[in-house]
Amino acid sequence: MNAFVWLPLLSFACVSLVMVFVFLWALKLRNNGIVDIFWAFNFLVIAVLVWFLADGYAPRKNVVFVLTALWSLRLGLYLLKRVGGHLKEEEGRYKALRQEWSDGKFFVFFQMQALSNVFLCIPFFITSLNKNAPLQVSEYIGAGLWFICIIGEGVSDWQLQRFKANPANKGKVCQYGLWNYSRHPNYFFQWMLWVSVSIFSLSSPYGWLSLLCPLSIGYLLFKVTGIPMTEEQALRSKGEAYRDYQRTTSVFVPWFKKGN
Repeated sequence: MNAFVWLPLLSFACVSLVMVFVFLWALKLRNNGIVDIFWAFNFLVIAVLVWFLADGYAPRKNVVFVLTALWSLRLGLYLLKRVGGHLKEEEGRYKALRQEWSDGKFFVFFQMQALSNVFLCIPFFITSLNKNAPLQVSEYIGAGLWFICIIGEGVSDWQLQRFKANPANKGKVCQYGLWNYSRHPNYFFQWMLWVSVSIFSLSSPYGWLSLLCPLSIGYLLFKVTGIPMTEEQALRSKGEAYRDYQRTTSVFVPWFKKGN
């Protein structure tokens, strides 16, 4: 069987099994928010599989492994601290879903998260199976931007965490650092990360398929579970203060404030 087929299938089998155990744990905790933690760590699982089993050009494969592992660990540990520190308190967006979804629907959701892990790893499969040498200019550009986006996403998460840690800011809207220029800088850098991954992948055979990743992430962020659900929860908890923030601050791309 072609490696482009069996490697994604094996990856899905592994992360799907992870999500089965995570779902059972979520049932016990009555907290479906833990899915986010393991969604992030699942990229590390796939990165390890790809690094060991793919037979592509070693320097390219090493770059993919290091950057994927760095991003997965950074995001996973951040979510572990944020969600894991409040296991008995489910996040607002999952509380809202609990009013509409059965446990069976949540099980399907967890498995869809595993499937999304594999889908978003399409560029990693493509590049790690590419035997062509040496690395191309576009790959150096993509890797550099990828690293910058990991830092940008980490900084925005750290700034929000620091803001929330101050009791004086309870009920207030974070407009600290990058959050002064974008309502969702973490989502912006997350999307740009997949853009950079696509740039890295374009010089590999079938690299154009990697463009599906930023397109799908953009759709999810703008239309499904990202910005819409986050802003609905913010409006419920912060009301008029968040409406003012919406009127003055860019929704996505960091930019200067505008007048009311």
